[in-house]
Amino acid sequence: MSNAITKRMINAYYQNAEIMPFLTGFFQSPPQNYHNSEEIELDIEREDEEIAIVVTDLSTGYRANVADMFTNKRMKPPIYKEKSPINAFDLIKREAGQNPFQDPNFQANAIGRAFKNFRLLEKKIRRAIELQAAQVLQTGTLTLRDSNGTALYTIDFQPKATHFPTSGTTWGQTGDDKLGDLQSLSNVLRADGKSSSDLLLFGEKAFESFIDDGKVQARLDSRNFSVGQVAPEMRGNGGTFQGFIWIGNYRFQMWTYDGRYKDPQTGNSTRFLDTGKVCMLSSQSSRLDLTFGSIPRIAPPESRALPFLPPRMSGSAQGMDLTTNAWLTEDGEQLFVSAGTRPLTIPTAIDTIGCLDTGLTE
Repeated sequence: MSNAITKRMINAYYQNAEIMPFLTGFFQSPPQNYHNSEEIELDIEREDEEIAIVVTDLSTGYRANVADMFTNKRMKPPIYKEKSPINAFDLIKREAGQNPFQDPNFQANAIGRAFKNFRLLEKKIRRAIELQAAQVLQTGTLTLRDSNGTALYTIDFQPKATHFPTSGTTWGQTGDDKLGDLQSLSNVLRADGKSSSDLLLFGEKAFESFIDDGKVQARLDSRNFSVGQVAPEMRGNGGTFQGFIWIGNYRFQMWTYDGRYKDPQTGNSTRFLDTGKVCMLSSQSSRLDLTFGSIPRIAPPESRALPFLPPRMSGSAQGMDLTTNAWLTEDGEQLFVSAGTRPLTIPTAIDTIGCLDTGLTE
């Protein structure tokens, strides 16, 4: 109802919950990681650091060696399928930012809402993949739960327990040894994974406790010799580069990350990387794979729904593969859009990754 009062509508504000896939970024998705199969298999061949042993005489025969041993692992990816309805009677309502005195364009509103809903579904799935990455890096296992806390999917990649230790003394308490804890873990990864670690991913409290430590501060003091540097810098995908430090034989990049998701069981905002954890890996040798399986479909989307479908959200450069779909009810009054995929984060070089539990909690 209009009256003598004049009004001016300014631009609408949209609060977007962007997804910053920092942890997912450590997982590779080359073209061969995209498939249509129900299961995936992986052959793993490991070398050890053996040395040749002398023989006592030239007439002695050669020592025998075998180089054809490998193991095979088979995995079935979890399934994500999300849909969203669009009702024709809702399209008569004003969309955010639209002029209230302009007749609605039902077709345009439906297309706009369809693409908006697709983006919502994509973000939900991307966060689910980021949670997979977080669990793999912190535990070497996956346990995906529903809103009741029921485990709907589990897979144990069987990491060595020594790669996921707990500090003997909680960081920040008298007698803790932060540098010693990290050096011990790096030595374990070097022995088992045959590689040198150079990445540290800190939870918030773990990093604050780390840089508050007097021994760490002395090592980061580069006025007399260059053994470390703290120089915070945002580098995209949600991670913050905090500088570098030498621990033992290894020069580590230090990163912090505060990405969050809404826990489906508690409804609370939850960190992907636990506040008291420190993950360790190698930028050169820690091969981590992210694979995608398609969602089977017998027939293509019906022609009436094609205008509401975005291009297939797929590609190794984006690290994502979504099977999209759209369909209309027979009366044309309800539109459904859907997106689905079967992603799996795999710690392929599992002996090169580890995570220290410092004992700190929220």
